[in-house]
Amino acid sequence: MKKISLLLIAASLFAIAACNSSDSAATSATATSADNKTAGQSGVKDDASQKNVVQVAIGSKDHTTLVTAIKAADLVDALSNAGPFTVFAPTNAAFDKLPAGTVEGLLKPEKKEALTDILQYHVSVGVYKADAFQDGQTIGQVNGDNIKITKKDGKIMVNGTSTIVASIPASNGIIHVIDGVLLPPKK
Repeated sequence: MKKISLLLIAASLFAIAACNSSDSAATSATATSADNKTAGQSGVKDDASQKNVVQVAIGSKDHTTLVTAIKAADLVDALSNAGPFTVFAPTNAAFDKLPAGTVEGLLKPEKKEALTDILQYHVSVGVYKADAFQDGQTIGQVNGDNIKITKKDGKIMVNGTSTIVASIPASNGIIHVIDGVLLPPKK
């Protein structure tokens, strides 16, 4: 009888310890989930998987202006999501071709809507690989406007003004590096 009582007490203590242990684990997991939720998709840490389009851009010394603009327009989390996205990514040199003061002006808080429209004009939903582009192809962009692809002398052009100079796969799509900034049509 004493053995059974001791066994019941030991089992009860073990059960209580297990409950307390799982409660603290649940609290810890909840805090982590809450932290990730407030940070957004860009707050998810994953050093093992292929980088998403934003992480690829952040790692490129040739796209610092683009990254600054994406941050100013609060598009980091949107572009860090699953996608898939095709991003036409102008280089720093492409932004330098714009009239003096244009980029600085667009980075001002009061110009956030215009900046967002321009950046969304550089993004398509879906993955469009360079070898699948057709001459004359029209592609809908996230901002609601369209771009036109042309092929000439082995080069792929976007809107007849920007050339695709490289294509980089990402975990949530593809990045086509372009040598010009795409400006949406006037509305």
